[in-house]
Amino acid sequence: MATTWIKALHKGGGSIAAVLDLRLEYAKDPDKTNDGKLIDSYECDPYTAQSEFLFSKRLYEQKTGRNQGRNDVLAYHIRMSFKPGEVTAEKALDLGRELALHWTKNKHQFIVAAHTNTNNPHVHIIYNSVNLDCTGKFQDFKRSAIALRRVSDLICLEHGLSVIEKPGLSKGHNRHEYLGIEKPPSIRDQLRDLMDSVLPACKSFDEFLAAMETAGVEIKRGKQLAFKLPGGKKFSRQDTLGDDYSIEAILERISGKRVVAPKQKLVVPIAPKNFNLLIDIQEKMQQGYGEGFRHWATIRNLKDMAKTLIYLQDNGIDNYDDLSKIVDDSKELYNTLSGKTKANSNRMKEIAELQVQISNYSRTLEVYRGYRDSKWSKEYYRAHEGDIILHKAAKNHFDSLGLKKLPTMKMLRQEYATLAAENKKLYPEQKQAREKMIDLLMAKQNADTILGIKADEQNRDASHERQRKNSYEHDAR
Repeated sequence: MATTWIKALHKGGGSIAAVLDLRLEYAKDPDKTNDGKLIDSYECDPYTAQSEFLFSKRLYEQKTGRNQGRNDVLAYHIRMSFKPGEVTAEKALDLGRELALHWTKNKHQFIVAAHTNTNNPHVHIIYNSVNLDCTGKFQDFKRSAIALRRVSDLICLEHGLSVIEKPGLSKGHNRHEYLGIEKPPSIRDQLRDLMDSVLPACKSFDEFLAAMETAGVEIKRGKQLAFKLPGGKKFSRQDTLGDDYSIEAILERISGKRVVAPKQKLVVPIAPKNFNLLIDIQEKMQQGYGEGFRHWATIRNLKDMAKTLIYLQDNGIDNYDDLSKIVDDSKELYNTLSGKTKANSNRMKEIAELQVQISNYSRTLEVYRGYRDSKWSKEYYRAHEGDIILHKAAKNHFDSLGLKKLPTMKMLRQEYATLAAENKKLYPEQKQAREKMIDLLMAKQNADTILGIKADEQNRDASHERQRKNSYEHDAR
């Protein structure tokens, strides 16, 4: 899985050069980058990036006259980590460069370095806040970390790598839990474990201290004892180790008045695996086999697959039955709105036609009465044929509608205006419902094909959607 975060580097109270140098040198650390072989850059030399960043900032100030002082954002730092064993350091470097190019839209200098000092490959990206032509700066925005994660997830999925299924669930977890790797014991944990191991053989507090020193622990005496592990950098006071490790507690443990049960590593039971749509799709993406997958891959590509998975994640859909229900609900909503707007449109057409016929009827009424009074004279008919035909057509139209009494033109105009206003309100909702329905249908169709299920049903859905699309576009015209 890939985990990604972004941090703005401010000037603060230090110099611009010092801030940039600190982060850039950390990223380029030869001990972590295979002697610099795992470093890449864009529009700058990685070994002169600090000077180039500084030069661009001076040009920016000259061109724009802007200087934000200590609040100035000098650069941005992105860290992208991968699941242990999933990518090589070289692959991580390539993915980091791809992320940087996507995120900065090729408009900012950056360096990218892959680090190998941990068991999970990760990259550091430092990009200049000033753009390449030195006329503007990167515009950070609210929830940019979420947007960055989305870009990172898309890139990883396109390369067949896993992503965190529900990033929101990681809140409150430390980095090791987030990556699914075992957290190394802290200094205090190591001291407590060492004390637990030597105490059973001690008969006095002095023997306990001697045993700790024999184990290589340095002891500093004062108001509180402090201990430093062999090769450690700092002392840890005894009163910070917990209730079972104070002087009084140690004496009680030696005398047998206090018994401390040996610590056992907490084992979290693994829940039975439920059918999870997102996990199953990721597994299929990484396996890359199966007839359904191969057929699907010939007409689409990993980018479509990645977008499908991201869409399901963003909408919190992780169960196939839920997806099917949401698809059905979206079709029902669209059909309801579409049916309503179509009914309104049809009624508006009827009103428009009725207004024409009423107008024709009223305008030709006297001519028709004259025709009737002439005892249906052929000469009168020939003289007023056009008006008589219009009048008869209007009367036939009224009869086809079953009208016994004609509505007034004012009533028809009011009804037409009401229907037009309702459709004006419904059309945006209908458009939004249609777009959501299409997105869901495509997501379900892709999921069906990837998982190799319900091929007949997805074909029917696609056919019906094409028919609805054609009908919708015809109505729009």
